[in-house]
Amino acid sequence: MKKRALISVSDKTGIVDFAKGLSQLNYEIISTGGTLKKLQDAGLPAIAVDQVTGFPEILDGRVKTLHPFIHGGLLAKRDLPEHQEQLKEHNIQPIDMVVVNLYPFKETLQREGATKEDMIENIDIGGPTMLRAAAKNYNDVAVIVDPTDYENVLAALQEENLDLSFRERLAAKVFRHTAQYDALIAQYFMKETNEVFPESYTVTFEKVQSLRYGENPHQEAAFYKDPITAPMSIASSKQLHGKALSYNNIQDANACIEMVAEYDKPAAVAVKHMNPCGIGVADTLEVAFQKAYDADPISIFGGIVALNQEVTAPVAEKLSEIFLEIVIAPHFTEEAFEILTKKKNIRLLELPMDENVSISNKLVSVNGGVLIQNRDLGAINDAELIVPTKRKPTEKELESLKFAWKAVKHVKSNAIVLAKDEQTIGVGAGQMNRVGAAKIAIEQAGEKTVGSVMASDAFFPMPDTVEAAAKAGIKAIIQPGGSKRDQDSIDMCDKYGVAMVFTGMRHFKH
Repeated sequence: MKKRALISVSDKTGIVDFAKGLSQLNYEIISTGGTLKKLQDAGLPAIAVDQVTGFPEILDGRVKTLHPFIHGGLLAKRDLPEHQEQLKEHNIQPIDMVVVNLYPFKETLQREGATKEDMIENIDIGGPTMLRAAAKNYNDVAVIVDPTDYENVLAALQEENLDLSFRERLAAKVFRHTAQYDALIAQYFMKETNEVFPESYTVTFEKVQSLRYGENPHQEAAFYKDPITAPMSIASSKQLHGKALSYNNIQDANACIEMVAEYDKPAAVAVKHMNPCGIGVADTLEVAFQKAYDADPISIFGGIVALNQEVTAPVAEKLSEIFLEIVIAPHFTEEAFEILTKKKNIRLLELPMDENVSISNKLVSVNGGVLIQNRDLGAINDAELIVPTKRKPTEKELESLKFAWKAVKHVKSNAIVLAKDEQTIGVGAGQMNRVGAAKIAIEQAGEKTVGSVMASDAFFPMPDTVEAAAKAGIKAIIQPGGSKRDQDSIDMCDKYGVAMVFTGMRHFKH
């Protein structure tokens, strides 16, 4: 008796050549719908599923393979006499191979203008059922879901080496595939029903690349992306030049993209270890980058820079003067590209900057679990700001305060940012106490501190940070407020003539 292969694929890449190979190996091919037509048009002797089941496709194709003649043939154990007797009793012929990929739910989800009806009709039922049945019975059935496996499967069949371990690997891939398929459907309906944190939270990611190592050489790592990737994300960037990104590169680049997205005017952000070492905003990108560089010309060495406008030759000349790991921009002119690619070790990433950064939830793994939260998209407006001090900030100071507030949001807590004229001049990051972070920022800013402004990601539990700022010449402070001892900080500001603004919002980042 000939072996049987059931083929029903949405993605028909390479399927004709694969089916020809099976026919040459004396497989009888069963197929459905468009796949059947494609194989028959290619001159292959494929037969329709309804010839096997004796039952026509119904309900616009919603029911065609859901039949005991199909699933009995897939699930019967070949080494179990009772199963074999039942197959004979019911005249069911075993199926030895299933080649199936599913209705394009993900592609429909990504398609602009797709309706709910489109989404529902692209939820495959028969396909996953056949895949799971065949994968469950991989001891006797080979199951192929990925066209890239066709060549290896044919080679193994020709050498009579489609052994149990090979079939088990194919089955494992099937279960990953169906799990992702169901996860995307679950995510779609989560949004449709406005479920933010449901009783179970299922996510899925697709592998982009293996990485040489993780944070350190002794740690293994790989990069995965969300299948429905937001346009303005590191996963959507196009690498134009340079060696592959590392684990730390990807982390830093992601942080850099999120920071530069805060600013509408021409902006440049330099990042080191996921903290900004310099941010500059100006009327031109050239000036913005100069500000970012001047903010900390030491720390930017070996850093990552993101710019929110096209990189031209003058900007490229400035970038090429220092060692940078990565430059990210929406576009590079030919001249700029030629200048920058003279540097062998620089990586250039092209990424549209006119889209929003991903608004998906943020997941952080902990031992034995995961923490999930909304991304920090909090922003302030002038109407929500409170000025509790006697002195009010000048218009120029207020603009600098708002600039610094956008920056401090992306600095590890405890976080302090000093700024002047849309330029960071001092950053205190990740300290165990707030006054310690302030002292680091003040020391970095040096003489520039005089006349600058300060942003703090959380309230001041004591007035010592305000006093240190005032004595250093800082003229205005922005902070969330909300401490039981806010009045102490207000009084300290009034003592030194410093303006203070409360936002009512904090930006802890751990």
